[in-house]
Amino acid sequence: MSDRRLKAFYTVARLLNFTKAAKALHLTQPAVTFQIRQLEDYYKVRLFDRRHNRITLTEPGRKMYEYAEKVFRLYGEMEAEMTRLVGDLSSPVTVGASNTIAVYMLPRLLREFCLEHPDMSLRMKISNTEGVADMVENGTADLGIVEGPVDSRSLHVEMYKMDELVAIALPSHPLLSRVPVRIREVLDYPFIIREEGSGTREVIMNYLKRQRVNTDRMDIVMELGSLDAIKGAVEAGMGVSILSRETLHKELELGTLGCASLTPPLTRKLSLVSINQPHQPPVVSALMNFMLRFASGTGVA
Repeated sequence: MSDRRLKAFYTVARLLNFTKAAKALHLTQPAVTFQIRQLEDYYKVRLFDRRHNRITLTEPGRKMYEYAEKVFRLYGEMEAEMTRLVGDLSSPVTVGASNTIAVYMLPRLLREFCLEHPDMSLRMKISNTEGVADMVENGTADLGIVEGPVDSRSLHVEMYKMDELVAIALPSHPLLSRVPVRIREVLDYPFIIREEGSGTREVIMNYLKRQRVNTDRMDIVMELGSLDAIKGAVEAGMGVSILSRETLHKELELGTLGCASLTPPLTRKLSLVSINQPHQPPVVSALMNFMLRFASGTGVA
């Protein structure tokens, strides 16, 4: 039996979707279907039930999936051990992230990582949470960093760090004379917010609901499509806003903006997303471990 047939089966069984599996394997869908059919003919069993545009594993399919997991886990262990012996971490790694994370949070981290691993090559792809999860699932990204929830049996999701959102205003603004501030105090002033569909806006609106704040009382004077545009409008004295503290390092250092924590705190969970498999490729594992170290404050080892 050819290894590529088992790989095709394992990928389809993990994703339960022939189209996504074909994309992950860089094959056409007919080619994947052909390899599954060859495997079924070889063992004289049916591996998948196909009904109403859904596929499920048959009993023989579930048993084969268990063995395939063991096979590819051993492959992963072998690859990791061989890589450890030769010290090779030169394979390129593609990281998927949202625009906020990619622009404001990752540059310093990746710079430190590249200093520690000068032979490694990193690539970045930008999308929203759903897009990043899709990229990892279909194999066009090795690792994702997302702001929103991810629900997929084929993906492993691990908390990376908590991101605090804070009220921002001009340093002389009366709002900043009270630290921390309540959301109702923030909404006493003209408010500048991200556009509809933004993850940051969704986090803020959910926070308002939890605090039982009537959103009708918001005096939204501007809806803008980027964090830099919001910061520029606040710097121009056009209102106040709420943004991730991680995006404000330059403005706080220059003194063009001030910020205050909210009470109760407004936070969101940032997560690392990878393929759900027993062993990650050594280069991906090295980056994940570094990021978790960096987030914990231990920095480079």
